[in-house]
Amino acid sequence: MKKIPFALPEIGEREIEAVTDVMRSDWITTGPKVREFEQNLADYCGVSHAQCLSSATAGMELLLRLYGIGPGDEVITTPYTFAATANVIVHTGAVPVFADVCGEDFNIDPVAIEKLISPKTKAVITVDFGGLPVNYGGISTILRDKANLFRPSANPYQRGLHRPLWISDAAHSLGAVYGGRKTGGLADFSVFSFHAVKNLTTAEGGAMLYDRSVWENADDIYRGLRLMLLHGQSKDALDKLKAGNWFYAIELPGYKYNMTDMSAAMGISQLARYEDEILAKRKRICGIYTEALAGVPSLSVPILRDGLRETSYQLYPLRLKTPNIELRNAVIAGMSEKGIALNVHFIPLPLHPYYEKLGYMIDKYPTAKKLYESEISLPVYSRLSEDDALYIAEELKKTLKNLEERL
Repeated sequence: MKKIPFALPEIGEREIEAVTDVMRSDWITTGPKVREFEQNLADYCGVSHAQCLSSATAGMELLLRLYGIGPGDEVITTPYTFAATANVIVHTGAVPVFADVCGEDFNIDPVAIEKLISPKTKAVITVDFGGLPVNYGGISTILRDKANLFRPSANPYQRGLHRPLWISDAAHSLGAVYGGRKTGGLADFSVFSFHAVKNLTTAEGGAMLYDRSVWENADDIYRGLRLMLLHGQSKDALDKLKAGNWFYAIELPGYKYNMTDMSAAMGISQLARYEDEILAKRKRICGIYTEALAGVPSLSVPILRDGLRETSYQLYPLRLKTPNIELRNAVIAGMSEKGIALNVHFIPLPLHPYYEKLGYMIDKYPTAKKLYESEISLPVYSRLSEDDALYIAEELKKTLKNLEERL
């Protein structure tokens, strides 16, 4: 029996050699490789600035704190996401306000955002679910049209932007396209994840991207974020170890959120072959699934591309046309018996004990509830063979047919 895991990291000999070279260089923490990776990311996404750090989660929290968000403030986001998106809001003392999602693409509904904006709203965090971009155009218009409700604090960034901050949780969407532009420069800030199961991995890590077209003081923001992500030090470790350059100052109570040069070396290697190898392979796998499953009456294949956008192929979120948790779970169990691991993305946040205790109820987000009850994620990674992708699709059809006859 074949054993097909749900995900495997994108690690090859080139990544191993790149990390080995860094280890032999005698400089393994934040240094020249991190700066090189930042420049490469900015160039790839068409923005002026990129800053690498230890995780996408750390990036989102730093940005909320940079904008002065705290107790008494509200941040609108989606209930259909991993906990990190909302946890960072809770960390600041602000209140997450969930806006329901759209029925076809799992992304936050701009109409729902518009209804929830109030004078307490200080930020909106959207999520490019599975790598498919949100409605950037629609959300941008809403934030501009509702700017009259914004009540800034003394924070200089709030007073400069004159509206809620827009952070794109683009953890899934490196390489995705909206309106002919790559994600990374479509919101005020975009945050990518390079976790082990992401399209591009640095084992753990993330990056914050932004552009001078929104932030004229982008260089100052870069310096401010750099202070925040490494203890508030006026110099990083590489600068401090230069002969005679030992003195430094702590300018603010920062965090320990830096990326290492070993991680950055992996990222540099993968970004160099991202479009032609990694992304292209994932696209072919998703295409195989769609071709094999599009005609199954009880299934809805995901949107991978339309007239305005194209996914990064991070996930393949298949759906049962009629939500049915019992059937969905049975399909996953049945495929597991065949050695094929499937998954579910995501358990909506109101269904988790912590958020239930805060008073959130899933019935207030009916679309998110229906999607959760029907979603099945199929394996997508570049180390998966195309033959195995076809095998997964065919075994899924058999499993589903057998279950539908029995249940």
